Amino acid sequence: MASQWLKARQTKYAAYATIYVLVVIAAVVVANMLADRYNKSYDATSNKRYSLSEQTAKVVKGLKQDATITYFDQSTRFRDGQDLLDQYANLSHKVHVEYVDPDKNPQLARQEGIRNLGTAVVQIGAKKEEAKGMTEEGITGAFIRDLKITTRTVCFVTGSGEHRPDDSDREGLSRFKDLLAKDNYENRTIDLLQKAEVPSDCTTLVVAGPTRSYEQPEVDAIKKYVEDGGRALLMLDPPLKLGHSDIADNDALTNLLQSWGVTLQKDLILDLNPLGQLAGLGPQVALVTSYSSQPIVNEMKGTATGFPLARSMEIKNTDKTTVEKLFDSSSSSLATSNLNSAAVSVNDPKNKKGPLTIAAAGTYNTGKENSQGRFVIIGSSSWAANSFISFNGNDDLALNAINWLASDEDLI
Repeated sequence: MASQWLKARQTKYAAYATIYVLVVIAAVVVANMLADRYNKSYDATSNKRYSLSEQTAKVVKGLKQDATITYFDQSTRFRDGQDLLDQYANLSHKVHVEYVDPDKNPQLARQEGIRNLGTAVVQIGAKKEEAKGMTEEGITGAFIRDLKITTRTVCFVTGSGEHRPDDSDREGLSRFKDLLAKDNYENRTIDLLQKAEVPSDCTTLVVAGPTRSYEQPEVDAIKKYVEDGGRALLMLDPPLKLGHSDIADNDALTNLLQSWGVTLQKDLILDLNPLGQLAGLGPQVALVTSYSSQPIVNEMKGTATGFPLARSMEIKNTDKTTVEKLFDSSSSSLATSNLNSAAVSVNDPKNKKGPLTIAAAGTYNTGKENSQGRFVIIGSSSWAANSFISFNGNDDLALNAINWLASDEDLI
C-alpha cells in the first residue's frame, strides 16, 4: 500500500516537473520570439546613459515619412554601430537600418561619397545627409538637416566690440558657432554701421556684448527688425568702468529694450553662494540652478549655468509685448551699483539683495497674422564665450535660446 502511494506520488511530482519544464521552455520561446520581433530594450541606469535624448525622440517620433539609416563598415564591424542605430529603429517603425560593406559593394559606397569606414547616411524622402559622427549628436543632426527645408542663418552684429563667431580665443564665439552648425544653422556677421538694416535672410540676430555704444541708426534697424517679426538674442554686460575694461552704457539700445518691457540695471551681480565656490567659481560669476517654465529653460531643471559679470533687470509687459523671466540669481547674491572700482563692500547698504533677474524672453505683437517678433535678453555675454560655454548647461541654454527664437521648439 505504501509502495503504491509512493509510486503515485513520484508520478505526480514527475508530471508537475514535466509541466513546469514545458512552461519554462514555452516562456523562453515566446520571449525570444517577442524580442526578435520587437527588439525593445529598457535602460535601467539612473542617468539613462544607454538611452537617446528627449530631443532625438521628438525628432524621430515626429517623422511623417520613412527614414533609412545606412551604415557603411566592414561586415565584421557592423556591431560597432548596431547598438546605437537599433535605438533609433526602436523609437519609430518609420526608421529602417541597413548595413553595407564597402568592400563587397564599392559601387554604392562611391555613389554615396563614403570616404571613411564607420559612416552613417540618413535618408528621408529624396534628401540624404551624412552623419558628422557615429554619436547621437551626429545621427540626430543628420535627421534634422534632412527635415529642414529652408536655410536658417544666425547673424552676429559686429563693429562695436562684440564677441565674434570667427574668433577662437577665450572671448570668441567659435564654439557657439560650432554648436549652431550641428543644429544646421548657418552664420554670418553683419555691420549695422555700414548699412543700418538687418538683412532679410537673417533668421535670428545676435548682439553679443558690445563694448561701445550703438548709434541711433543701428538701434533703429534692430527695432524695425524685431517689430516686423524678426528674432533677436541680446546679451549686454554691465557698464563697468575699470581702466581697460570700459564698457559703454549703450543708452540708445537699453532704451529700446525698456520700451519692450525690459529695464537693464546699471549694476553688477556678486554671488556669495557656497555652491559656486565648490564649483571653483568666484563671486563675479552668478550661479543659476533654478529656472522658470518658459520653453527655453523648462527642460533645464537640475542643470547649473554660470554667468560671469552679470547685471540685473526688471521686466514687465507692455501694450505690444509679453515678457517672461527665464531665471534669477541665487538668494545669496547681491548687486552693487559701484562699477568704477574693483573693491566692493558686500555690506554696503546700497546693495540690492538677491534673487535678481538675469534673463528674460519676450514676444512682440506685430499686428500681422503668423508674424510674431521674439527677443531674448541676458545681462551677461561671456557665458556664451569659448572660455565659459562648456560650463555645465551653458551650451544647452545657448542652443535652446536660438531654437526658440527660430521657432524650432521641437529641438529644445
